[in-house]
Amino acid sequence: MTDRKNLDFDSIHSGLNSIVGRFRLAPNGIGWKGSDETTKIIAVENIRKFAWLRAARGQQLRITLKDGTINNFDGFRKEEFDEINHAIKTMYKQQLESKELSLRGWNWGKTEFQGPNMIFNVGNKEMFELPLSQAIGANKPGKNEVAINFVDPGQKAPEGIDPKQTDELMDITFYVPGTVPKEENADGNTDEDDAEELNADAVFYENVKSKLELGQLTSENIVQFQEVLCLTPRGRYNIDMFQDFLRLRGKSYDYKIMYSSIIKLFLLLKPDEVHVMFVIGLDPPLRQGQTKYPFLVFQFVRDEEIDVDLNIDEETLKERYEGKLQKSYDAPTYEIVSTVFRSLTGRKVTVPSNFRSHHGSHGIKSSMKANEGYLYPLDKCFLFIPKPPTFIPHSEIGVVTFSRVSATTGGSSRTFDMKFSMKTGHDYQFSSINREEYANLEEFIKSKKIKVKNELNEETTVTYAELGDDSDEDVDMDGRRKRRRKEEVASYRDDADEDEESPDEDFNPESASDVAEEYDSNASASDDDASFDDEE
Repeated sequence: MTDRKNLDFDSIHSGLNSIVGRFRLAPNGIGWKGSDETTKIIAVENIRKFAWLRAARGQQLRITLKDGTINNFDGFRKEEFDEINHAIKTMYKQQLESKELSLRGWNWGKTEFQGPNMIFNVGNKEMFELPLSQAIGANKPGKNEVAINFVDPGQKAPEGIDPKQTDELMDITFYVPGTVPKEENADGNTDEDDAEELNADAVFYENVKSKLELGQLTSENIVQFQEVLCLTPRGRYNIDMFQDFLRLRGKSYDYKIMYSSIIKLFLLLKPDEVHVMFVIGLDPPLRQGQTKYPFLVFQFVRDEEIDVDLNIDEETLKERYEGKLQKSYDAPTYEIVSTVFRSLTGRKVTVPSNFRSHHGSHGIKSSMKANEGYLYPLDKCFLFIPKPPTFIPHSEIGVVTFSRVSATTGGSSRTFDMKFSMKTGHDYQFSSINREEYANLEEFIKSKKIKVKNELNEETTVTYAELGDDSDEDVDMDGRRKRRRKEEVASYRDDADEDEESPDEDFNPESASDVAEEYDSNASASDDDASFDDEE
């Protein structure tokens, strides 16, 4: 036993942190200081109970606070139990409870929620604990299933950590069959239909989401945008903006996105001039099952306005955001959303360049495989939206090839195709572009010093008299013969529907991250588009 006033232990981990530090028990509280100078302090008056249990990194001291929060410290040795138990009795007048874990290896049991944590019990013994405050999202992948995501597979490993030598929980799926009776209402009365029951998986899913939200309440909700239409992935989501992250809450999916994962922002006016699309580029991408979304595409009605107040005091607005945000807003929805995103993420918002289509819009209607959308020629990239969102930086384009563009103005086809051949060897094919857009597109691409290639396909009219005639001569309307002009025509094969990987799946976040942020500093917008100028 020890009679020292303070009791110190080295090489102790705090929670899931891989950093080791020094742990101290003192009469006025408990502290931990990591090797990176991060600290954690627990006041004596906030402690409810202590527990000692086995963990992956030696023995664990679990400290439960009065508000339900649990703090775990790993790395103790088994023989240190008596010393720590004596210190807790002496300093805090409490008992150190020794808990046994379930080692049966069963994969079925019961769950209970304690603060932001979920505990899985088998045979009245704890098997494992999940810190839901560390989760990035939850969803229902199938019937009676609830999945909790902790790490995205595309997320980069922290500096100094080799992912090949590190084990980390990425996601876990629970199968929750059956039904449960409805709980009592807030006034203590049950529902009129006492026999009515709820699906157990739906109740479990709501509990998990509530704990995700509880874990996020450690920072204040700055503003919430409700029922925002998302084109990719399709659905309506509530967007909760916090200080360091945002939360997307939909009917079936719930995500936590760190602002550090947002690498690009675009604000683009649709050619119909009625809607505005706000595009968010993510690295790592958002994941729904096996599908990855490197871009989120939200759509707003241009004339829709809202009145919101930000949950930030005046002092924070001046010190942290340097006047980039206002206390309250009364403006079009897309303006408020883009302003808040730009200020909280620190990313510049890319707006349309000086390019104009034949009809004066910023984007050109086109198709990518079977998907119709709009191709936006921007100052430093091309962007196709809404599905699949495709980002094509100018710096990575090898050559742009135009196909089915007639050498004369009398061609019968009203559309042409355009292919981007990238320096990496990948191709992006766009079809069904109005022939009237050819001149403006070619001029814009040449102005960006990008190589242009034309595959001319001059069309000739074939008469009924020519059918089945193998000669090299034509017969005109007056019965005179003329030599049919032979011309080598570049063959065109429409391989847009061939087996080609979707650009949405082949998107390389790392290459996109290397592209410098772009913004429209010289845009010559009309009065109607003045609100799209990027404020720096």
